[in-house]
Amino acid sequence: MKPVRKVDGRAIPFGQKNVDTDVIIAAKWLKTISREGLGEGAFETIRAKEGNVFDDPEYAGAPILIAGDNFGCGSSREHAAWALDDMGIKAIIAPSFSDIFSGNAFKNGLLAVALPQAAIDRLMEVAKTDPISIDMESMSVTTPFQDRFPFEMDPFRQQCLMEGLDEIDLTMAKSDAIQAHEQSIDSTQPWLKPVAA
Repeated sequence: MKPVRKVDGRAIPFGQKNVDTDVIIAAKWLKTISREGLGEGAFETIRAKEGNVFDDPEYAGAPILIAGDNFGCGSSREHAAWALDDMGIKAIIAPSFSDIFSGNAFKNGLLAVALPQAAIDRLMEVAKTDPISIDMESMSVTTPFQDRFPFEMDPFRQQCLMEGLDEIDLTMAKSDAIQAHEQSIDSTQPWLKPVAA
């Protein structure tokens, strides 16, 4: 996982509430175990409508998505986080997220930043014309107009995101302790040792 310390750039002012994972990525896209190409199916039903914000050239390449309350509700599909990442989204700012989506986002290196509705309203306005910045060290979202919105995140999640640590990296950091434990088991409980064929 790549470290995430700062996300800067334009933000897609989506703002819709109760966006479930089926809207983020429809079930027909779940037949793959690859993360590549899922961005094409992201928000497919919304993108089918002319004039949608996702296909507006003004927001091409935007790394931030501003959404409404309860983003990522519905089924637990990890493909939703994969699709957002594949379309170039690195952070989602919303008043709240479903717990499962928030966990999947974290495990895939996506920032899920929760801010009050008043802050979301202001960021929706700024996003129409100017970039937004998310800083993980100061735990704040800022704009060129001196707006500063602090947010909270579990310190463990913050550290993992900033250092680019996924579950495998965290496990490998304990490899000496794991090896010592395995050797201890071999000497104290030899009957557990596999028998050579």
